[in-house]
Amino acid sequence: MTTHTQTTNHPPTTTTPPRATARDWAGLAVLALALLLLAVDATVLDLAVPAISADLAPTTPQLLWIIDVYSFVLAGLLVMMGNLGDRIGRRRLLLIGAAGFGVASLLAAWAVSPEMLIGARVLQGVAGATLMPATLGLIRSMFLDPRQRTVAIAVWSAMAGGGAAAGPLLGGWLLEHFWWGSVFLVNLPVMLVLIALGPVLIPESRDPNPGRFDLPSAALSMLALVPVVYAVKETAAHGFSLTMALIAAVGVLAGVLFVRRQRTLANPMLDLKLFALPRFRTAVLTNLLSVFALAGVLFFGSQYLQLVLGRSPMQAGLLLLPGLGASVVASLAAAWLVQRVRPGVALGGGLTVAAFGSALFLWLSPDAATSTTPFILGFLLIGAGVGVALTVSADLVVSSAPAERAGAAAAVSETAYETGIALGVAVLGSVVMAIFRNGLDLSNVPGDRIGAASESLGAATGFARELPQSVSNVFLTSVHEAFVAGMHFAALGTASILLIAAALAFRAARA
Repeated sequence: MTTHTQTTNHPPTTTTPPRATARDWAGLAVLALALLLLAVDATVLDLAVPAISADLAPTTPQLLWIIDVYSFVLAGLLVMMGNLGDRIGRRRLLLIGAAGFGVASLLAAWAVSPEMLIGARVLQGVAGATLMPATLGLIRSMFLDPRQRTVAIAVWSAMAGGGAAAGPLLGGWLLEHFWWGSVFLVNLPVMLVLIALGPVLIPESRDPNPGRFDLPSAALSMLALVPVVYAVKETAAHGFSLTMALIAAVGVLAGVLFVRRQRTLANPMLDLKLFALPRFRTAVLTNLLSVFALAGVLFFGSQYLQLVLGRSPMQAGLLLLPGLGASVVASLAAAWLVQRVRPGVALGGGLTVAAFGSALFLWLSPDAATSTTPFILGFLLIGAGVGVALTVSADLVVSSAPAERAGAAAAVSETAYETGIALGVAVLGSVVMAIFRNGLDLSNVPGDRIGAASESLGAATGFARELPQSVSNVFLTSVHEAFVAGMHFAALGTASILLIAAALAFRAARA
């Protein structure tokens, strides 16, 4: 009786989690800088694709690697880095990653060949893998009150959208005034601020009893993801081959071995019990699919605006701004929304909105007069829907895990995020280019120039300028129509995928 009386008289000491302090909110602003940097870097690079193509003359596979090798490497290392942060300290790992990302950005800025730029992007991926799980893991440990944590994650997610919105404007201005390498140099000031303020405002956190770090699990986690994503990219670009099937099989085998090993370890690198929770599974899947849609649209959308509609980099950035701004607003609104409807309903609604936005791209054409409005409205709906989905899914993933495993849980969310980016660029970009090549009118192109003329949208546009005026107009028309046909196919597939994901989210909400 006495124990019961004490418990009911003093519930705050046992049931109410401590609320965040002013220092915690200031620390959140510093953490958001890291995500701002990564988001700016991603969208800036999308706009720089035509300039990189003109300067370094990469092949289509090299161009795709420049865009997505960062995500491949980052996704392959996230689980390992999330666990490493739980052990050595998430703040420490964050600061190490910030310094490494700055150095890799310098190398990328002054790359003199496609191979050097790809190598620099690999290094950026290694450093980025330390940043992303550390930021979300620190939020989990700093904000123990569930409602405050939802707001903090909404701010974190909005910063991703804000960086994506700032990227095209900043990138457009840089590309009109400087060389393409300048888009990487914007990383340096942000990194310096993060390194200077991080130790002051962000408290260190780690798992007090992490157990032994399992190197075989770390190796298997990388081997499970990278070969599969690579095989998907190459198959989408060049068709089925036995070599790609074998590479994918290696990844699947490594994934099976990774899962089996996690089940036998006392301290697994990835807690598979989390996937038994329906809301966790749904959150991870919707996170991946929503980013899949957004990344693919940014990749081929920026090329469409510049090389088909003839917009300058700055004008292309302005046309992307409404959609990216909608993502920021929707991310913040998600914190209010989940207080009023079930998270699954919010997820399903956001994905449905994004699907309708993708469907609007079916009205795009090579004519700027009739296509600008559908593009702006379609991308606005995609941005708003994805903004809600990313915030809600990240909150569900992080809140499902205990605080001491925050880094590992965050790594799962970020792995889905980065895998979605990689697959969005690889699959949708490759599908667009495959349809593009099949739709080109090459009847007036010399046989020895067909390969160069159909290598990419940028290469075909540049080749058209070398042809006589009468032939150039016909060829350029086929270039634009073929690329738009590829976009239509990709838009239809994206809308279908998002609607399937929305149905899964609604089903989870009913359950």
